Amino acid sequence: MAKQPKAKTATLKYLRVHPVTNVCFSAIFIFLALLCFMPALLVLIVSLSSESSVLSKGYSYFPAEWSLASYKYLLQQSGYIGRAFMNSIGITVIGTLIGLIMCSTMGYSISRSNYRLKGFFTWFIFIPMLFSGGLVASYVINTQILGLKNTYWSLILPMCCSSFYVIIMRTFFQTTVPDAIIESAKIDGARQVRIFLQIVLPISLPSIATIGLFYTFAYWNDWMLAKYYLNTNAQEKFPLQYVLITLENNIQFLTRNSQFLGTDAAADLPSETVRMAMVMVAVIPIACSYPFFQKYFISGLTIGAVKG
Repeated sequence: MAKQPKAKTATLKYLRVHPVTNVCFSAIFIFLALLCFMPALLVLIVSLSSESSVLSKGYSYFPAEWSLASYKYLLQQSGYIGRAFMNSIGITVIGTLIGLIMCSTMGYSISRSNYRLKGFFTWFIFIPMLFSGGLVASYVINTQILGLKNTYWSLILPMCCSSFYVIIMRTFFQTTVPDAIIESAKIDGARQVRIFLQIVLPISLPSIATIGLFYTFAYWNDWMLAKYYLNTNAQEKFPLQYVLITLENNIQFLTRNSQFLGTDAAADLPSETVRMAMVMVAVIPIACSYPFFQKYFISGLTIGAVKG
C-alpha cells in the first residue's frame, strides 16, 4: 500500500476533528436548532388550544384544553381565504419567475466585458439603490401611466426587478463563470442565448436559487401592494396576507366593540387562537417551498467548471 505524501498527511491531521469537539459542536447546533423550532411549535400548540385555556394560562406548551375552533373559524371563511390562497400562489410563482428572468439576463449582460453599454446600464441600475423616486411617484406611474390599478399585475410588476439582485447576479457571473467557457462556446458556433441557457444558468444555480427564495418570501409575505393598488371592488384579487390581516382587524373590532354593538357574536370568537392559526396557514406553504430550493443549492455546487 502506497504511503501518502507528508504534506497531505499533515493537512489531514489538522483537518481531523476530535470526538469531544465534535460532540460539543453538535450539541451547540442542536440547541440553536431548538431555539428556532420552539417558537414555531408554540404557535402551533396555541392555535390548537381553546380560547378559555389561552385566556386563563396564557401562551403555553401545555394548554388546559385542546380545540379546533380557530381552524373551524378559518374553514367557515374558506371561500374567501381559499381564493386569496390561490391568488398568492399564482402571484408568487409568476412574480418569482419574472424576477429571476429579468435579474439573471440583465446581470449576465452587464457582466460581459465586451458589451458596449455595460457602463451605462450598470449606473442605470446602481442609482436606484441609492435613492428612488418615492412612493407617490411609483403610484402615479403604476396607476396613471401603466394602468395597473385593480389588476394582478399591480401585485407583481412593482417588485419583479431589484437593482440589488441584479448587482448580485452580475458579480456572481463575473467571479464564477469562466471566460474560457464562453469563448469556447463562441468558437463552437453557439449564440449568446444558447450560451446563457445551456452553460451559464447551470453553473449559476446556487445564486439563482438563493435569489428565487428571496423573491418567493417577498411575494408571499407582501400585503402593502394590495393596500396601495386594490380597492374594495377588487376583493377577488386580494392575496392571502392581506385577507388574513383584514380578518384579524375585523376580529379585533368585534372583540373590542361587542358591548356597543349589542351582540354576543364575539363572545365565542377565538380571537387569540385564530391569530396563531392564521400564522400557520401563512407559514406552512412557504416553509414547504424551502426543500425545493435546497435541492438546487446542493446540485448547483457540483456542476462542472473549467479543468486545468
